[in-house]
Amino acid sequence: MIRFLLLVSVLTAGAPLSAAPRPHVVLIMTDDQGYGDLACLGNPIIKTPHLDRIHGESVRLTNFHVNPACAPTRAALMTGRTAHRAGVWHVVMGRTMLHPDEVTMAEVFRDGGYRTAMFGKWHLGDNYPFRPQDQGFAEVLTHGGGVIGHTPDYWMNDYFDDHYLHNGKWEKQDGYCTDVWIDHGIRFLESHREKPCFVYLPLNAPHGPFEVPERFAAMYRGNPEVPHAEFYGMITAIDEAVGRLDAALERMGIRDDTILIFLTDNGTSAGIKYRRKRAPLGFDAGMRGKKGSPYDGGHRVPCFVRWPGGGLDGGRDVGRITAHYDLLPTLMELCGIHRANPPRFDGMSLAPLLRGGRKDSWPERTLVTEMPLTVGTPGPWSKICVMNDRWRLVNRDELYDVAADPGQKRNVAADHPEVVQGLAAWYERYYGSLAEARRRECRIPLGVAGQGPALLTSYHWNNESGEQRDMPWAHHHIVAGPLQNGFWRVDVARAGTYAVRLRRWPAESGLKINEHADHLEPPEKPWHPLEPAQLTAVKARVRIGEAGRSAPVPADAAHVELRVQLGEGPARLQTWFEDARGRSRGAYYVDVERLLE
Repeated sequence: MIRFLLLVSVLTAGAPLSAAPRPHVVLIMTDDQGYGDLACLGNPIIKTPHLDRIHGESVRLTNFHVNPACAPTRAALMTGRTAHRAGVWHVVMGRTMLHPDEVTMAEVFRDGGYRTAMFGKWHLGDNYPFRPQDQGFAEVLTHGGGVIGHTPDYWMNDYFDDHYLHNGKWEKQDGYCTDVWIDHGIRFLESHREKPCFVYLPLNAPHGPFEVPERFAAMYRGNPEVPHAEFYGMITAIDEAVGRLDAALERMGIRDDTILIFLTDNGTSAGIKYRRKRAPLGFDAGMRGKKGSPYDGGHRVPCFVRWPGGGLDGGRDVGRITAHYDLLPTLMELCGIHRANPPRFDGMSLAPLLRGGRKDSWPERTLVTEMPLTVGTPGPWSKICVMNDRWRLVNRDELYDVAADPGQKRNVAADHPEVVQGLAAWYERYYGSLAEARRRECRIPLGVAGQGPALLTSYHWNNESGEQRDMPWAHHHIVAGPLQNGFWRVDVARAGTYAVRLRRWPAESGLKINEHADHLEPPEKPWHPLEPAQLTAVKARVRIGEAGRSAPVPADAAHVELRVQLGEGPARLQTWFEDARGRSRGAYYVDVERLLE
C-alpha cells in the first residue's frame, strides 16, 4: 500500500549530532519567476550575477516542482503537505486561507528554539487566525492580499514608499518593495544572529503590476528579444538585493553557518510571450507551458541550497524528482529539530540527496501538483500532473516521457497504457486520502476577544458562479466600481450586538461612499478588467445569516453603520449599496465589531 503521509524521523531528540550551533535558515522565494528567468539556467539576456554565483556554490535540485500558482505553492511549502491537503486551491475568493490546524514551517522552527521572521508576501489569509503572526512568525512585515494593490492591501500602494503591515499595524516604508523586504531581513539577522534564526523572504516581485526602478528596466528596454523589460528589470533588482543580503551574511560572519535556499513559486508569468506561427519570445528552458499550466513550464522551478558549514556547496546537481513540500521535513532534519508529535507530511527529507548519499538507495517516488482554481471542493483530475523521474501524466489522458521529450510535445499515452494505469491508480488513491481536507472550511471569525474589528474586503468574496473574473479583488477594480456582489463565509465567535460598517472605499482613502474619484484612473493595461459603473447609493443593506438591517446612505457619508444581533456559529455575510433605480453593488470594504454589552 502506498503511503501518502510520511512521518519525519530525525536521529536526535533535540540538538543536532555535532556540537556546533544550529544553522540559521534564510528561505527566499520569488513570485512568478520561472526556471528560464535566470542567466545561470541558460537565459542569454537576463542579468543575475549574484544569483548565478550562489547557484554555482549550491546543491541544485534540477527536477524540483511546485504548484502552478501563488497561494497553493505557499501552503504546501509552509506545511510539507500538498496544497489540496492543506486546503488552499485558489488565489482569491476565500480559498487562500491556510487552516489554523495546519502546523507551519514557522511553528516548527519557533518550537524548535528559533527566532522566526517573515518579510514579504504571505497570501495565506489576511484575518485572524490566518495571518503570518498567527502562524508562528514572531516578526512580520507584509502587504495585504496576494499582490501589492489587492483590496486587502493599503490603498494605492504601488511598490514604492508603501505602507506595509508591521506585526499587524500599517507602517510607512521607504524605498522599493524588494529592497524593503531584503533590508528588513538583514536587520533582523543583525539583531538576532546570536541565536538561530529562520528568516522567510517571500518576495512579491516579479509579479505584476510590473513596477521597478527605471535603471533596471532600462537595461532591457528596446531589445526586441526581451519579452517584457520591466519583468526582466524586476528580476535584476531582486538579484542586486540578494547580493546585498549575501554580502551581509559574510560581513556578520554567519555565511558558512546559514542554510540559504532560493526557489520560485511557479512558472514564469511574463518571461515568455507566445506568438502565432512564430517561436515564443523569451527563454523557456526547453519546457512547455508557463504559470498556471499543468506542463513542466508551469511548475518545474529553480531550487538551490547552500550551506558551506554543512557540506552543501560546491555546485552539484541533484536530478531526482523533488517538490516544495519536501523542504519542511528536509530542514527539520538538517537543523536537528524534533517534535514529540511531528506533522504528517506528504513530503520527505531530502537531506540524504543534498549530502550526496547513494542514489541507488533513494526510493522511486510519485508526486502530484494541482491547480484546480475552484471556490467549491475540487473534483479529481482538475489541472493535475502526476509525475515521477521519467513520466508526466497530465489530466488523466496525456502522458509524456520527459527523459526523451522534455518539451512535452508528444503524447505517448496510447503507447504506454500500463504507465497511464499505474500513475492514474496512484492518483485515485491519493485523491481518496483527501476526504478530511475537503470537509474542512476556513471561515473568517467575527468577535474574537482581543482581536478588534474584522476587516473584510471583496478579495475574499465568494459568489454563486465561482468565477474569478466577476470579482473586484484589486484596487483598480474598486476604482472602476463594477456592479458585482459576493458573500463572505464567517464564523461568529461570540453572540452579541455587532456594528457592521459598509464602505465603498477603504477607510484610509478618505473618500465618501458616493464619490466617483475620477482622479484615480485605472492602469492603462489592468489585469482582468471589469466593467466600470457609476452608482449613487441611497440605501445600504446587510444580511448575516438570518439577521438583516438596512439604512439610508447620507449624502456625505464615508460609511454606513448597521447594528445587528448575532448568535454564535457559522454564517454567510452579504452587503448591498442600492441606488434609486434598484441597481446595486456589494460593499467592497466592511468592518465588523462586537460591541460591549
